[in-house]
Amino acid sequence: MSKMTKSAVLNALAEKTLLKRKEVAGFMDALVELAYKQVKTNGVFPIHGIGKLVKVNRKARMGRNPATGETIKIPAKTVVKFRVAKAAKEAVL
Repeated sequence: MSKMTKSAVLNALAEKTLLKRKEVAGFMDALVELAYKQVKTNGVFPIHGIGKLVKVNRKARMGRNPATGETIKIPAKTVVKFRVAKAAKEAVL
């Protein structure tokens, strides 16, 4: 089985929910926009049963340039991580 494309996901959801593909696409776009906004302002966006997007602050650290082997300082930065829900792990594994 191959990976699902965005189009395949939209078709599957439209078939499952009996909505038009365009409505499903609009819902998915709104969900993504809401997720970005919530993570930016609150630092977390839960998707119940799947997991949550979490904003995490990484500390500054020392690293190594793989091409030259030179030690470099990597600055602190903020990243977004996805934490998988326990129910999703159990369902998949």
